[in-house]
Amino acid sequence: MAEDLIATKICTPATLATRGGSNGGLLMGNMYTMRPDLFGAIHCAVPLLDMKRFHTLLAGASWMAEYGDPDTDDWKNFLYKYSSYHQIDPNVEKYPPILFTTSTRDDRVHPAHARKMVKKLQDLGKDKDWPVYYYENIEGGHGGAADSKQSAFMTALAYDFMWDTLCKGKTN
Repeated sequence: MAEDLIATKICTPATLATRGGSNGGLLMGNMYTMRPDLFGAIHCAVPLLDMKRFHTLLAGASWMAEYGDPDTDDWKNFLYKYSSYHQIDPNVEKYPPILFTTSTRDDRVHPAHARKMVKKLQDLGKDKDWPVYYYENIEGGHGGAADSKQSAFMTALAYDFMWDTLCKGKTN
């Protein structure tokens, strides 16, 4: 879809943002590591990113029928290939700006996924063009917010990030 939007000149990578949470956060992590050339901004919410250890955190063990078992050949056969945390390439000079949002009280996808990814990106990208932003709500659950006010704040945070990132320094 992103390639088609760019090919048909509806947008350019510099004006294209994407957003997803939970399993969609896994997708955002993969768009970030596999196709950084396609996006000008990525919002990765309550993400599943470490496919080597997902089954040791919170509800993760219950997902092994869906994703596979990282303690078996599933890891080398396919899980490794889409484990965003393990696919960060230190040789990439430019990754698109990314905002990670999570919740301390998420009872499904542990906030460690986002925390670890941010730390690794900061450590490996010190001398590179890898803008990384992070927000952790101390309340709420897997939805990232405890009430309507927090939900509105989280939505505004995401859209503000995408708007500022895609439109920064641009005039009409």
